[in-house]
Amino acid sequence: MVDLSWVAPLLPLVAAGFGVGMLVGLTGVGGGSLMTPLLISSFGVSPQIAVGTDLLYASITKTAGSWRHHLSDHVDWPIVFRLAAGSLPASALLLAVIAFFAIDTEMLAHWIRMGLVGALPLSALAIVLYPFVTRTSPRDDKGDVPPRTLPTVLFGVVLGLLVTLTSVGAGAIGVTVLAALYPMLPAKRLVGSDITHAMPLTLIGGLGHLGLGNVDSGLLLALLCGSIPGITVGARLSGIVPEFLLRPILAVTLCYAAYALFNK
Repeated sequence: MVDLSWVAPLLPLVAAGFGVGMLVGLTGVGGGSLMTPLLISSFGVSPQIAVGTDLLYASITKTAGSWRHHLSDHVDWPIVFRLAAGSLPASALLLAVIAFFAIDTEMLAHWIRMGLVGALPLSALAIVLYPFVTRTSPRDDKGDVPPRTLPTVLFGVVLGLLVTLTSVGAGAIGVTVLAALYPMLPAKRLVGSDITHAMPLTLIGGLGHLGLGNVDSGLLLALLCGSIPGITVGARLSGIVPEFLLRPILAVTLCYAAYALFNK
């Protein structure tokens, strides 16, 4: 008989991937703000492995999403390029600093944990504020919007550092700040631009962590096996479950996760 005993330990991870994927499909909230603290707190994964694996996981799942938004013409490419002009060099610089100074595992884990303690409440706030920030967004595309080049590039720098350190920020925080910077951009283009920008950012961050040895391939495969069908189910249920109930629950969950990590 074929020995399938190795499958049993992976089933909780597959289930976690499915649950997070379904929430992402339902709300559009970035999976990093949900998955990384879950891996650290519930599964005992080290912070650096959780971040590195989650970044590669996010880059894979966001590739299909960004392509779909591109085909639907929901991507404002000038905004994506401005964000990437700040975020990608910032991500590469942070990875280079970690590698060059050979930061020990314990210190890096502490930095990541404290970064999450700050980033998770920000994501929670962004999740709650997003519907209000986009309330005045036009339904139809009004054409080009004012470029806001410098604020967008500077925000890209902040996002690049935050995502590379914690894997959090490319979803809820990114799209909410973009909505504040570009109030005349329709919500569908805000989301499409944010997801498209997040794909290369998470890929660079994930590959950098892979080079540092901070990626668990078995963990990555288990999460993908759960999250891909989870996202599909969540997307189909979107609109059935009211977001005005889900968003506060997610926000409270993220704040509790930050509290748990702080006291860990």
